[in-house]
Amino acid sequence: MEIESGENHHSLSRYDFDLPESLIAQEPASNRSGSRCIFAERGLPGHQSGHFTDLIQQLNGDELLVYNDTRVIPARIHGNRSTGGKVEIFILRPARDGHSWIAWISPSKRIKPGEVIFGPDVEITVHEREGSSWRIEWPSDISLEEIGEVPLPPYIRRDVDQPDRSELDRERYQTVFAKTPGAVAAPTAGLHFDETLLDQLKARGVERCPVTLHVGPGTFKPIESEDLRDHKVDPEWFSISRESRQTLHEAQQQGRPIIAVGTTSLRVLETLEDLSPGEEIVGETDLTILPGYQFRHVDGLLTNFHLPGSSLLVLVSCFHGVENTLEIYRYAIENEFRFYSYGDCMLIKPGSH
Repeated sequence: MEIESGENHHSLSRYDFDLPESLIAQEPASNRSGSRCIFAERGLPGHQSGHFTDLIQQLNGDELLVYNDTRVIPARIHGNRSTGGKVEIFILRPARDGHSWIAWISPSKRIKPGEVIFGPDVEITVHEREGSSWRIEWPSDISLEEIGEVPLPPYIRRDVDQPDRSELDRERYQTVFAKTPGAVAAPTAGLHFDETLLDQLKARGVERCPVTLHVGPGTFKPIESEDLRDHKVDPEWFSISRESRQTLHEAQQQGRPIIAVGTTSLRVLETLEDLSPGEEIVGETDLTILPGYQFRHVDGLLTNFHLPGSSLLVLVSCFHGVENTLEIYRYAIENEFRFYSYGDCMLIKPGSH
């Protein structure tokens, strides 16, 4: 289904808006399902405003929710060089050898292969450079969980002397679905669910199934070209199990709406050629959704409020229509909804069948 296309919709400035800094959520809601939520019907103007718990009444009870079960790894490590200079290591992914890691080091101008960085109770050896990143290694008896910190997005600010906030973030910057370690950022639409709400949705007849997409640092990569067609989303690792493929196939065969919990789940589903049953699929997706894209498998989308001019805002606008989406954003700003990872959300419900 195509919502909108046209030359003007490929212009980056079309997706820009002014966001007061005060609306960038610095803390999660007091409880997971306590966020506000805007409800809209896909492709149609207008919306309703409520709370996330209203999801139970907003759904018909025959939907399939597809969520991302990736788990955020503690990817940020603070260390010191032998000279005393401070550095920050940001883990990107495991190296192919299975015992070292690929990471950014900042600042890295004077870093040399063979250098040792002194982290929290660990010595980290820097190996060769790989493009803008480095391969690093530390003793195998020390886990990343012991030395790393939650890699909060750059727009969430924390003081280093707030250990209580660090512990809260370690728990709240994971979804209740978090199972498969590998992401460096949370699939934030899933942060709103708690076990009580999931039980209520199940009792109403709403089914759910997992996919996995390890959110990479490219999720924060800005679009630098005015023409969106010059932008490409960085590849991210994904998998979908045999069981989930079967569940998706049955939902499609029965004509039940498929709702993606977050843009990451949507990208996994839209990467698939079809929703046929079969063995587990493992691969990478660099699917970049631009105006004119024909959505094949997803009927509805739950998503947070995204950065101006971001590929995620473009994706949502392609799914719901540019004007419809920006109108919701205008309403959200005027009514002081909370934005970004720890913020409020919107549900674009499947259109009437």
